[in-house]
Amino acid sequence: MTIRVLLADDHLIVRQGLRDMLTREGFKVVAEAADGRDAVRLAEETRPDVAVLDLSMPLLNGLDAAREILRKAPRTGPVLLTMHTEEPYVLDALRSGVRGYVLKTQASADLVQAIRDVARGAIYLSPRVSGVLVQAFNSKTEPGRDPLSRREREVLQLIAEGKTTKEIAGLLGVSVKTAESHRSRIMDKLNIHETAGLVRYAIRRGMIQP
Repeated sequence: MTIRVLLADDHLIVRQGLRDMLTREGFKVVAEAADGRDAVRLAEETRPDVAVLDLSMPLLNGLDAAREILRKAPRTGPVLLTMHTEEPYVLDALRSGVRGYVLKTQASADLVQAIRDVARGAIYLSPRVSGVLVQAFNSKTEPGRDPLSRREREVLQLIAEGKTTKEIAGLLGVSVKTAESHRSRIMDKLNIHETAGLVRYAIRRGMIQP
């Protein structure tokens, strides 16, 4: 049975390369998205077996897109494609239900194997990532978890991308007052009270690229 794949990356040339490679391997690319919000919508519409998501995407990053896809299309297995090998990124991804964590520095065969494993219900981690998990297991300190809710993370990313409160309200389909309330709660929870600090936090969490 042919494995059906959704591709999400904000760079068209990357998507084209991935699509060509996966097609040669016998996969069927059923949809492509340039941002995380579109990826969630298309996953809900097409119900692919696997969604390959770049971590750093506009409007909604790959990790939060994976969370939404699992909520709206639970049979789709998210595979995160990223440059990050740091422990917080890996642990956040696994806690969120991501089934594959593939490093962009690995060969294309790594992604192919990840898609096949995730499609059959297994978990795939790039070899370097497995070492990070061993270190986390042996560590006596638990990395701090993100205190923000799903909606607060969405708002934070949009703030970090330079969107105004009115623009955020329009994108999320809420009132300006509600968007302002989300912003205030984010600042209180993180104890960060200026936009520059929120941007730095979003970068550290992999929501946007520096």
